[in-house]
Amino acid sequence: MLILGIDPGSVKTGYGLIECQGQKIRAISYGVIKAGSGDFPGRLKIIFQAVSQLISEYKPDEFAIESVFVSKNAASALKLGQARGAAICAAVNVDLPVGEYAPREIKQVLVGKGSAEKSQVAHMVSLLLGITEKIPEDAADALAIALCHQHSSTGQDRLAKAIGKEHPGINLRKVGRRRR
Repeated sequence: MLILGIDPGSVKTGYGLIECQGQKIRAISYGVIKAGSGDFPGRLKIIFQAVSQLISEYKPDEFAIESVFVSKNAASALKLGQARGAAICAAVNVDLPVGEYAPREIKQVLVGKGSAEKSQVAHMVSLLLGITEKIPEDAADALAIALCHQHSSTGQDRLAKAIGKEHPGINLRKVGRRRR
């Protein structure tokens, strides 16, 4: 299975593609999409086209992206949301399943602590994927998102088998938590 992780940003968007074969996970490609500092609609177009190109080239099975976190700056949060939307549109345009993960959740899965520093996340990404060179920060975050998705998918598969249902019909978040 190939998972494309995206760390959205309106200036720089990180991407990371991992391949999962049983317990073996390896990085296929990672990097940063530089949308620049031009007009905002033009930057969204760059993000959409670049993510579409990655999907076309690598044909991932699943897509994972960081969810928007609450920001003190409303304008920044809105721009981040629009950058996410451009990337998500590229995925749903070709019917890729999309997983969304909060920053604390990603850190919890990779480091064991939701308040972990970015450097700790990058270190764990390097260890888990056997990458020895320095990974750009946004790309490391994207690989972390893909790894979080893989971990969550594995958990959903185990849960689905345990209760005798097919994976696509099970949503771990719905099964594991009751609404109040």
